[in-house]
Amino acid sequence: MTGSILSEWFNVSGWADLVWLIPVGGFQLWMLVHAILNREWVWAALIFFFPFFGAFWYFLTEFRGSGSLTRGFELPGAQTRKRIKELEAQIHHLDKAHHYSQLGDIYFQRGKLDKAESCYRAALERDPQDIDTRAHLGQCLLRLNRPAEARALLEAVCAENPNHDYGHSMMAYAEALNVLGETDAALKVWQQVTTNHSYPRAKVQLAELYIAKGQTEQAKAELEEVLNDDPHAPAFQRKRDRPWVRRARRLLRQLEH
Repeated sequence: MTGSILSEWFNVSGWADLVWLIPVGGFQLWMLVHAILNREWVWAALIFFFPFFGAFWYFLTEFRGSGSLTRGFELPGAQTRKRIKELEAQIHHLDKAHHYSQLGDIYFQRGKLDKAESCYRAALERDPQDIDTRAHLGQCLLRLNRPAEARALLEAVCAENPNHDYGHSMMAYAEALNVLGETDAALKVWQQVTTNHSYPRAKVQLAELYIAKGQTEQAKAELEEVLNDDPHAPAFQRKRDRPWVRRARRLLRQLEH
């Protein structure tokens, strides 16, 4: 009897099944924990009650791409692979500035920042005054760790139109100031943004500056507002703001301990 059990345990086929199950089970657990941490309860239930299928579906529709270079820093709008082909054809035949700029936006969204910069600069060669191209090039340079170049572009854009891109340009300007160590100026810009908008991206970074200056009550107020607003936001917005909501939750826990 004992010999039979040991024989089954060390059966080559059984070990092969075990080796296959370890990574699959690990993937299942990874997706389940990720969904729970992000309070995606419907997805968590789907992953739990429909193993493997639910986890794979969650990975394809929600999780994939969450590590993008620009996750949490998206430009307004969404693009498709088909649109890339259309713009490339239009550039080939027409060579217009706005086509280069739109193609740059797509590359920015996909985290291909070198290609985005190249497109934006080609657009500016053809139309140096276009405010959208200047703003988006500034955002791109900021993500490429060139904040001084980004600051000059974004400062000019915000002086021309403080609400450009629904406040996204102003947020990028504040981020550039902060990276360059101009924290007092950054604080004022973040306060200006949060007066007109409720973006978690703005509120969390404003809270971080408050924490750095020892103003913990102001920081808590901003973070609590982010967490209170999140459950009521549309699904697309919650997905976009997920990195900031997670950051807000972590910062608030640190302040409360």
